[in-house]
Amino acid sequence: MTAILLKFVHVLAIAMWSVGLLSLPFLYSQRRQLKDKALFSLHNFVRFFYIKLVSPAAFVAVVTGTALIFVESTFVPWFSVKLALVGAMVFIHVLSGLVILRLFEPGQTYPTSRVIIVITLTATVIAAILVTVLGKPQWVTAGWINDFFAPGALGEMLPFLSAWLR
Repeated sequence: MTAILLKFVHVLAIAMWSVGLLSLPFLYSQRRQLKDKALFSLHNFVRFFYIKLVSPAAFVAVVTGTALIFVESTFVPWFSVKLALVGAMVFIHVLSGLVILRLFEPGQTYPTSRVIIVITLTATVIAAILVTVLGKPQWVTAGWINDFFAPGALGEMLPFLSAWLR
């Protein structure tokens, strides 16, 4: 039952995070049309949306995903790919926050070309995560790769970095 609840919350948080990241460029593009009080209102809304909705969804998605790793003992090659893709999503999230810090300074705009690029990149990462997770591809990997990604392998390969593992 715990795993089912965790998965439900994880999927819900991922969906909210994804929709938020896809929505932000559209909000940014509205900046060039506004002035004065309307610009101030947009800035407040974008900050609220990012800080109060998108970022908590990202946090919950990562925390529940981490918990699911331990609940389900997921140590397969496709999962490493999924984690790398989630890292890309985190990178997009951080860059979106940096855009908010600069976009609302005087004279700044968010070009339509950037909207298209960011939405395409974000949608591609989200789709790749979905394909990887839902498809769970059975990749044939070399033996050394399996050894490299085995639980505890890093501690065995680099024991001098982890005094507490001895």
